Amino acid sequence: MTRIEPNLLLALTTGVAVALLVTTASVFGEPGLALKYTVLAVIVPVSYVVLNGLWSRRMKLQRPPMVHAEAATTAVWASLFPLLVILAAGVPLVFPGHDYGLLVIIAAVWLGVTVESALKARQAG
Repeated sequence: MTRIEPNLLLALTTGVAVALLVTTASVFGEPGLALKYTVLAVIVPVSYVVLNGLWSRRMKLQRPPMVHAEAATTAVWASLFPLLVILAAGVPLVFPGHDYGLLVIIAAVWLGVTVESALKARQAG
């Protein structure tokens, strides 16, 4: 059995946390916004990965993946992404009936960051 790459695992856990946020925002948020939250959760990470990749190439920026072997503590710091998104998923439970579009956008950008990191780790080998 092969080992799961840590950056891929980080992207998957953040994706599950974003799905949890979309679910709680749809159920406990303002009625009728479930489609909006779902579309935001899909479009924003894809746009982030594509546009940030273009921008990084244009500016000639080279950043390593979020989790790498040279600094073992990066895994601990990177685990804050899904943790904060899970905590954000609790906000609609505490304050129901509001529009949580901005919260979904922020979480989706964080998902885009982790997906980009997983892609960079895959390209690095």
